[in-house]
Amino acid sequence: MRFLAVVAALTLAVGVPATGPAALAAPSLAASGCPLFPADNVWHADVSRLPVHPRSGAYLAAMGPGAGIHADFGAGTWEGGPIGIPYTVVPAGQPKVPVRFAYAGESDPGPYPVPPDAPVEGGPDAGGDRHVLVVQAGTCRLYELFDAHREGGGWRAGSGAVFDLRANRLRPDGWTSADAAGLPILAGLVRYEEVARGRVDHAIRVTVDRSQAAHLWPARHHAGQAGASLPPMGLRLRLRAGVDIGGFPSQARVILRAMRTHGLVVADNGSSGFIGGVPDERWDNDALHQLRRVTLADFEAVDTTGLRVSPASAAARGGAAAAPGARPAATGQAQRARPGAAAALRPGAGRRALAADPRVPAGLRDLGDRAAATAARGPGDPGRDGAATPGLALQLLAGLLGLVAAALAMRQVVRTRGRPGAGRHARSGPAPPGRGPAAGRRR
Repeated sequence: MRFLAVVAALTLAVGVPATGPAALAAPSLAASGCPLFPADNVWHADVSRLPVHPRSGAYLAAMGPGAGIHADFGAGTWEGGPIGIPYTVVPAGQPKVPVRFAYAGESDPGPYPVPPDAPVEGGPDAGGDRHVLVVQAGTCRLYELFDAHREGGGWRAGSGAVFDLRANRLRPDGWTSADAAGLPILAGLVRYEEVARGRVDHAIRVTVDRSQAAHLWPARHHAGQAGASLPPMGLRLRLRAGVDIGGFPSQARVILRAMRTHGLVVADNGSSGFIGGVPDERWDNDALHQLRRVTLADFEAVDTTGLRVSPASAAARGGAAAAPGARPAATGQAQRARPGAAAALRPGAGRRALAADPRVPAGLRDLGDRAAATAARGPGDPGRDGAATPGLALQLLAGLLGLVAAALAMRQVVRTRGRPGAGRHARSGPAPPGRGPAAGRRR
């Protein structure tokens, strides 16, 4: 009966529109049945062992190494709008409407399935970038607009891009998207659901105040100026291994671990060190503020040349580490997600990390993480020190720890059903982490 109660609770969580305070939570990407791009997509790539870029020092100096990491997202509102870049999920049958583009030559033509009440970055009356992001279930297409405004029965926008969430196809080289780098925005946003799970399995979007008039794979576009020391669009930054993140609140610590494993991607011009995320009333703004203790001086630029399989594809050599118990995912455009498929088969929807349950001792969590990483490499694969590892034993250990985590998670769900999210801040709480200097795109 307890198992059935857990299943019922999870079904209600993804299948019934929320009411009251829960309605202010962001939508669930997992509930759409769509992946956040294939598991071998470069956004999911592990960059922790990539070589440092030869121009790393110059790039970081140009960005302003003293700039603290700023979560440009959170709970509540700022100047009348949600803090962050929202997105919405629409059904496969959502009617498509016309969209008129200012930069039509580099935009995917409409119509787009954007509902009239689609959330706009900053709110309906906001200035700035006014991004609108829409995931369509069934087709698993991602529609993104820059500078979006309602117009008659449709929309007008500066630019627009359509991405197949089940494929690794890049935009034509030289084309912008809703971001200056020509990349998908949603792929780099931090979402509450993944932080609550204890693992962000992708790189995070970051802005810089000045960028180079050049771009690196997988970026397709740039909007910068002359200067070889300025960071190019698409540059990958990695949190240095020696930076101590143990004293950070749990929400911040999960995000910092992603910065160490998957890094940051320079995707737009704006305030240096501002990272993107989805607004959600369950964020702990105080915890997100703590990210400012980490500055750009704690990062290094990495050389991603070795990841590239093809200049026209976002597929990365080696792919991403699989979660324990997950089946190997199909790669490239051959991968197809099925609505209702098991969460372990979808990028971003893997196991509930041991770190998500505070009753699991830190030492056990660390052991589980190391075992999971070794199991993902496979028996006989070289570890960080280049020596072969006893893969089978560690795979068994990882599986055992996974079962323990699942049991604890199920018991926690039963105990906490109906309770409001812990740590949530009221709209009248302390100053939110978002909304610093204007972060608009410069062309």
